[in-house]
Amino acid sequence: MTTPFQKASEWIDAENAQDPNIETDQDKEYPKELLYSNRMYERLMQFEPNASEEIQIASKAQHICRWKVARESYPMDRVGYLKWREELKKFHAKTTAEILDKAGYDQNFIDRVSFLIEKKLLKKDHETQLLEDVICLVFLEYYLEPFVQKHDEEKLKNIIKKTWDKMSDKGHQEALKINYSEENLNLIKASLGL
Repeated sequence: MTTPFQKASEWIDAENAQDPNIETDQDKEYPKELLYSNRMYERLMQFEPNASEEIQIASKAQHICRWKVARESYPMDRVGYLKWREELKKFHAKTTAEILDKAGYDQNFIDRVSFLIEKKLLKKDHETQLLEDVICLVFLEYYLEPFVQKHDEEKLKNIIKKTWDKMSDKGHQEALKINYSEENLNLIKASLGL
């Protein structure tokens, strides 16, 4: 008997597996958002093994079908970027809600997952904060290095500081355990005055 969680997880993976953008991890190629989803879920379960089913789904679906809402379809300035991010949250929440409904979840569960994906009440809601911590940890572990290749030191320090400011104390402790390159660890310490 397949549970609603198993169905929803499979369907989220199936959607993300359609991503035409490919990323390589340990010499293996993956659809970009499927790899991101797997990293989010794995990091959540390491960080908070007793995470609720709602946040487990929200972690997997954080970027569901992200490639369908192109950054280039919004003005290439700060206002355009922020509008794109807001629209993405709503798109991810709606796409996930449709899957959860089909999997047999009730409306309260679906509403809670949408609430988490839209990152409502950050710093006030424990699970929204937990999801944000996981997002930041995944960024620092897997996506900081590509940013380092593209941006100057001042911009990087700003990105690291903003990332750090979004995290809880528990998130900070976990972030300092990540196995960074020596250069990136020095950059993080310099950014945070450690």
